[in-house]
Amino acid sequence: MSDYSRMKTIAEALLYGIVDTGYVADAGIPEIARRMIAGGIDVIQLRAKGREEEEIQRIGEELVAITEPAGIPLILNDHPEIVPAIGARGAHVGQDDLAVADARWRAGRALAGEVPPALVGKSTHSVVQALAAQEEGADYIGFGPLFATPTKPGRPAIGLGEIRRVHELVRIPIFCIGGIKRENLAEVIAAGARRAVIVSGILQAEDVEGYTRFCRGLLAEANR
Repeated sequence: MSDYSRMKTIAEALLYGIVDTGYVADAGIPEIARRMIAGGIDVIQLRAKGREEEEIQRIGEELVAITEPAGIPLILNDHPEIVPAIGARGAHVGQDDLAVADARWRAGRALAGEVPPALVGKSTHSVVQALAAQEEGADYIGFGPLFATPTKPGRPAIGLGEIRRVHELVRIPIFCIGGIKRENLAEVIAAGARRAVIVSGILQAEDVEGYTRFCRGLLAEANR
């Protein structure tokens, strides 16, 4: 059974990284996860779009073996039913995916108080959706995409204009997402963001550990 007592909580998290198999070959996933953790990443999500559940479970098991000893929550993109099988911390769902309650049920709940309920995060693309996700019981939200990104083809960028507003209205942790990189993170923070998701910037960096540490440091400064 996973030891959640030593694991960072979602409320403590500032920088959320995604290991996306569209950017990283399977063989390179363990090493890039180690470098992200060494750089101070707070949460890691596994995103493996178009992959069979057996493959996702195999990769997830490799990641749990790395993230759990480091106290870093591993979140699965979609596939909440795999969460209990590998001991991940939770799942993330999109607007067109499962309802939060359904995802949490599939991911497994606490047994006799031994472990906390599985985390469920939800993608949101407007203040209205953000408020709805909070009402639905999401533990955190992704808010974006702020900028156009190949990770979400066909999804229009929402810009920076609503960041401050969503932080005024939503009480659960808000992770701004979508095209955020080291080069524009300060601009995103200036618009009101206090947490961020960075995908390709980290995964394609020459120095993954250094890139992660720099971005985490900017967010930590903004939260002082």
